[in-house]
Amino acid sequence: MNNFIKLICIGSLLISSGCQRSDFQSPTAAPATLHDVPALRLNFRFETDVPAPTVNQPAQTEERNVAVQADFDQNRTQETLDKTLTSPDKQRVLAIYHRTGDLPSEFRLDMYSADGKLLRRITYDGMAIHFAETIVWSPDSNTVAFVAMIRANQSNPLPLPPTPAENQANTNSEANTEANVINTNADANVNGNVVAPTASPAIEAPKVVLTFRTEQIYICNREGAEIKPITQNEGLIYFYFVWSPDSSALAALAATYQEWNFLQYQAESKSELFTPAGRPRLVEKTGRERRLDDNLTIVRPVWSPDSAKIAVAFDKQVRIYDAIGDAPTQAAIPLRNQLLISSKAFDENLQRQLEGAENRNAPANTGQETATLPDENSLVSFNPIINFEWTADELLYLQTGYIKQMKNETDSARSYLRWHRLIFSPQASLINQK
Repeated sequence: MNNFIKLICIGSLLISSGCQRSDFQSPTAAPATLHDVPALRLNFRFETDVPAPTVNQPAQTEERNVAVQADFDQNRTQETLDKTLTSPDKQRVLAIYHRTGDLPSEFRLDMYSADGKLLRRITYDGMAIHFAETIVWSPDSNTVAFVAMIRANQSNPLPLPPTPAENQANTNSEANTEANVINTNADANVNGNVVAPTASPAIEAPKVVLTFRTEQIYICNREGAEIKPITQNEGLIYFYFVWSPDSSALAALAATYQEWNFLQYQAESKSELFTPAGRPRLVEKTGRERRLDDNLTIVRPVWSPDSAKIAVAFDKQVRIYDAIGDAPTQAAIPLRNQLLISSKAFDENLQRQLEGAENRNAPANTGQETATLPDENSLVSFNPIINFEWTADELLYLQTGYIKQMKNETDSARSYLRWHRLIFSPQASLINQK
C-alpha cells in the first residue's frame, strides 16, 4: 500500500511539472517570429551602404482599362476619365474622372467590373475626391481608401447624363417609377430617342455621406458600396495613407490646415515644389484612430510585412510603433552617430575615386577606426532619411540623400542617395511567457 501511494505521488508530480513552464528555462529563449515582440523589446544591427532592396511591384494596376475608357467615350461624353485603378485580384476597376466644370484638383469615383460594366456610382455631387494619386486598393481587393471633402462649387452642378443601362432599365415599364425618380432623365438618351425596354437593372444614385471642409479618409467596398469616412477630424488634412498587408488598417500622415498653408507659403517663397509634412497616425477600418507621434515628417510610413509594426523617420532617427496589442509600445533608434561615421568613410572613398587613387575593386573603408565623430558640416553625404522599404519582418531598409525639388526642374537636385538597413531581433532577455 505504501509503495502504491508513493507511485501516485510521483505520477502527480510528473504531470504537474509537464503542465507548467519551468522557472529555470533558458533566459535567452526567443519567440519564433517578431510578430508578438513589442517594439520596445527589439534589438537591432545597423548596416550602412548596402545594395538597394528588391521591391515588389504595386499590386494595383494603374494602366488605363480599355473597356472603361470605351464606356466613357461612347456613353459619358460630358465626363473625362483621368485614370483607372484595377484591384489586385483584377476583378474590379475604379474609375477616377471629372465632369465639365469641376475644378482641376477635384475628381469623382465610379466602380466598374473588369469587362467595363458600370457597377455603382460612388461619389455624389457634393463630394470631391482630392489627392487622386493616393487612392489605393487594400491588398485583399475588398476595400478602396481615398481622400474626399466638400466640393468647392456646388451651386449649379451639371446634370449627369444617364448611361445606357439606366435608360433601358427605367423605360422598362410603368412599374419602374422609383427608378425614374432617381434618374430623372432616364426615359430618353442624350439625343432624345426613346430606348427599347429591357430587363437590365438601374444603377443606383450615389449615396449622400457626411463630408467635411478639410480632406478626410473614406473607404468603400469592392462593389462601390458602404462608403463612409473613417476619419472625422475637421481641420486636419489627411494627405497620405498606406494599407497594412493584412488589409485591416491604414498608416497615415495628417497636418493641420494652418500647418499646411504655412508650409505651402514657405515653398512658394523659395520657388520650391510643395512637399507636405504630417504627423503619423494609425487608422483602423472601424474608424478607431491613434496618433503615433507629435512630430512632423515628410517621410512616408511603412508597415512591417506581418502588419504588427509601423516605421516612421524623423531626420536621422527611426521610430518603430506597435500596431497591435492592448498596450502598444514604441522605440526610437537614433542613427546620427552611425551615419556620421559611415558618411565620413563614404566621402573619403568618393574623394579617392575622384582623384583616381583608389582601386574600384578594393573593399570600401567602413570608417570603424574613427575615434571621434566628424564634423557634420564637412560631410556632403551626411543627409536625412528620405525613404523606407520593409522587405521582411526582421529587415528594414532606409535611404538617405539630398533632395531639392524646385518649380524650375533644372534647379532640382537628387544626390548622395544611399541605402542602409536595420536587422531586428528579439532582446536576449525576452523569454517565452507561454
